[in-house]
Amino acid sequence: MLMAKAVLSIAANSGSPAFAALIWWLVPFFAVFGAIVYVTWVAKFKDKYANETNRSVTKFQSFQDSFRDDATPDS
Repeated sequence: MLMAKAVLSIAANSGSPAFAALIWWLVPFFAVFGAIVYVTWVAKFKDKYANETNRSVTKFQSFQDSFRDDATPDS
């Protein structure tokens, strides 16, 4: 956000309408591009991280179960 403000202030102070217009087109373009890359990355790796999380939770539950006494009911 700070970077965008700095670039926009440079564009405003440069006095060149063409440069200001270029900045006003580039900032949203890179924002949309970054969002698309992020969504693609999340969609690609979502299942991998979900599987690792489930595996970790299952291991932790079995670890907890190892301390439980079978003779006493859960309460």
